[in-house]
Amino acid sequence: MPAKSKSQQKAAGAALSAKRGETDKSDLKGASREMMESMTEKELEELASTSRKGKPEHASKS
Repeated sequence: MPAKSKSQQKAAGAALSAKRGETDKSDLKGASREMMESMTEKELEELASTSRKGKPEHASKS
């Protein structure tokens, strides 16, 4: 499941870092906090490893 936007990819990277214990979980906010709690490390790796090239900053809601 590749990331649909740059912001989604960044949030997944932050969540993955917290899940691995590399950063403090209390530093997470919003989507990255929800991702960290609800997704597995493997799912986060897939989102975080998505290339940002050609992605919009934010995904459209439609």
